[in-house]
Amino acid sequence: MPFRLIAAPFTAMHADGSLNLSAVEPQGTSLAESGVTGVFVAGSTGEGMSLTLDERFQLAERWNEVGRPLGLEVIVQVGHNCQEDAIRLAAHAADLGVDAIAASAPNYFKPATVSVLLDFCAPIADAAPLLPFFFYDIPGMTGVRLSMVEFLTKGRQRIPGLVGIKYSNLDLVQLQECVRLDNGRFEVLFGCDEALLAGYVLGVCGAVGSTYNFAAPLYCRMLDVFESGDHAEARRLQAASVSLVRTLEAYSYLPAAKFAMSLLGIDCGPVRPPLQDLSPEQKATLRATLLESDFQKLCRVH
Repeated sequence: MPFRLIAAPFTAMHADGSLNLSAVEPQGTSLAESGVTGVFVAGSTGEGMSLTLDERFQLAERWNEVGRPLGLEVIVQVGHNCQEDAIRLAAHAADLGVDAIAASAPNYFKPATVSVLLDFCAPIADAAPLLPFFFYDIPGMTGVRLSMVEFLTKGRQRIPGLVGIKYSNLDLVQLQECVRLDNGRFEVLFGCDEALLAGYVLGVCGAVGSTYNFAAPLYCRMLDVFESGDHAEARRLQAASVSLVRTLEAYSYLPAAKFAMSLLGIDCGPVRPPLQDLSPEQKATLRATLLESDFQKLCRVH
């Protein structure tokens, strides 16, 4: 199977904070043209946990309408602190006929063991029995740090549709264990853009990330030159990715990354509280920084 570069798209919003579903089509077109192969809808980058249930239904519907004709794999993130709402989101995704679903761990009352986490996830996956199910491991956001090797080992008995993990976790030793488990039975989608080259070398089958929204050409070139044997250039491009992320982090990552989309001609609007938007002065400084850097060419910024 070819390597999958999957963007976690921003959820575009109007100035008043309401969903701007009209932005999904230009977002999808831009992604398909840039080398991205799929979308991971309503994850952290998509502010999924800050959306209402109805908004998440609408967002999944629109991305399915737009993404499928463009040849994009559509994975819908259905995780929720309320198991019943996660079940409803999964059932809705199944009715739409998306390509797969993913669910993160609840993060207020946290599961203490893998078995408890599976008790939470299994009914969610059961609501979409014909869809592949990914567990979305993102301990930096959920605070849930459990063995993913144990989750996969026990999960294959509890969740028939379990195909793998969206692994937003910098434990590269465990990453290798997950990739190699059962002779590579499970799909591991790496979720750390700044370390994609490491994940690629260690055998992940794809990646899901936020910077692929505007910097996919950088990563596509990085993987191409690595395959051609120019490992030094691949490392240089990965370092450029780290520099880009550090630049955005200096302004508060998500609002800064959302603003970066406007440099592609796609306005994704504001972020939801408690996140805060950049000031006009910050936007002007960030725009100048990005346009003066090497990323103007690599990220197709204009």
